[in-house]
Amino acid sequence: MSKALSYHYRTMMKTNRLLFEKVTICEKKREGRNEPEKPSLNITDSLIYASYIQRALLPSNLSFLELLPDSFVFFKPKEIVSGDFYWIGKNCDKVYIVAADCTGHGVPGAFISMIGIELLNKTILDLKIDKPSDILTNLSKGIHRTFHYGTEEAAILKNGMEMGICSIDRSKQTIEFAGSYHPLYIIRNNNIIKINGDRITVGISGNSNFTNNIFQILEGDVVYMFSDGYVDQFGGPDDKKFMYKRFRQLLLSICGFPKNEQHRILHETIKEWAGKREQVDDILVIGFSI
Repeated sequence: MSKALSYHYRTMMKTNRLLFEKVTICEKKREGRNEPEKPSLNITDSLIYASYIQRALLPSNLSFLELLPDSFVFFKPKEIVSGDFYWIGKNCDKVYIVAADCTGHGVPGAFISMIGIELLNKTILDLKIDKPSDILTNLSKGIHRTFHYGTEEAAILKNGMEMGICSIDRSKQTIEFAGSYHPLYIIRNNNIIKINGDRITVGISGNSNFTNNIFQILEGDVVYMFSDGYVDQFGGPDDKKFMYKRFRQLLLSICGFPKNEQHRILHETIKEWAGKREQVDDILVIGFSI
């Protein structure tokens, strides 16, 4: 078992033990009241339990900040568990950041996200594949094999994910980026540089080739990775989507603020925009400077 998988295994086991203790206490209280179990409550309890397992697989805020000190992660699942996920890790002298959006949200998306996280651990930490485009290609092959594409069920489900992957080489002050639909934004001198991802879904085809982009990072640059949940949120006075234009204007207005302040503004802005409307999708925005 790799060090990464061993760490996640220990974390999950610890989480499971704590949750088991909480569930046992709740069951004893319920038995004391002689209350019948309600199916809906059981389902909710199971989803909450699953969310703890999913959270245990995601990097903690501390581990994220250790590898990328000047950063934030705004993560707001639509439901108890999420189809969006993020990942960070180090391979040799490079730091890797991933923002991903799996097919669907809720339970179906969460299942795929857990597969994606473990494939990233294997691809980057174990196999030491270092080019973002090659990482996406290897992930695509792994998901394609996992869901046995070619069968009728896989054709109907079309499980996969869209994601962006960055690798940072601090010694060279460079970033490499490859994306599956997801773009990358770099704000430099109050202008947004947009690097598009390929229009290929990770996992649908096992023979996908992705474009690798490499560029210099300058002092003062701020980089953003995100899923489409923020821009697709309905709200405002006319009940319309937030849209990319408004999102870019928002990022330009906050990019000079401390990262924790950017997180707060993103949260308050989308909350005010949505009002009483239901959240339509999982939301993920990552911002960082080198």
